[in-house]
Amino acid sequence: MKDFSSEDSSPEYFYMGLYVLAGAGALMMAVGFLGCCGATRESQCVLGSFFTCLLVIFAAEITTGVFAFIGKDVAIRHVQTMYEEAYNDYLRDREKGNGTLITFHSTFQCCGKESSEQVQPTCPKELLGHKNCIDEIERIISVKLQLIGIVGIGIAALTIFGMIFSMVLCCAIRNSRDVI
Repeated sequence: MKDFSSEDSSPEYFYMGLYVLAGAGALMMAVGFLGCCGATRESQCVLGSFFTCLLVIFAAEITTGVFAFIGKDVAIRHVQTMYEEAYNDYLRDREKGNGTLITFHSTFQCCGKESSEQVQPTCPKELLGHKNCIDEIERIISVKLQLIGIVGIGIAALTIFGMIFSMVLCCAIRNSRDVI
C-alpha cells in the first residue's frame, strides 16, 4: 500500500487491518488450544469457555462484515482519490508522481482517466487500448471485497460448526458423568 501513496508514508489505517488480522490469528490459535484442552480433559468448564469465545468471535465477524459492507463505497472512493492525487502530481511534475502512477497502472491494468495520452509513459506495455482507471479501481475492489465476503461467510460457518460441536461434546460429557 505504501507504493500507492503519493506522499512519503501510507495512511495508517491501511496497516491497522494487518494488525487486526495478526491479532485475530493469535486469538484464534489460543481459542483453538483452549478447545483442544477442553476436549482432551473432558472439562465442561473449558468447553463452555471455548463456546463463549467462539460466540464472541462470531459476533465480531458479523460486526466486521457489516462495517465492511457499509464502508465499501468509502474505501473505493479513497483509492480513487489516491489515484487522482497521483495523476495530478504526475501532470504537475512528471518525476514526482511517476512511481506511484506506474504502480496504480500495473496493479489495476488501466491507464489514465478520460484518455491515456497525458500519462502514456506510465501505462503498462501489455495493455491494449484505453481503460479508465477510476472505473477499473471500482470494479476490481468490488470483486475483491465480494471474494473476501465469501471467505468470511465460510469462516463464520466453520465458527458455527465449532460452537455446535463444543456444545454437543459438553452435553455428552455431562450426560456420561450423570450415568457414572
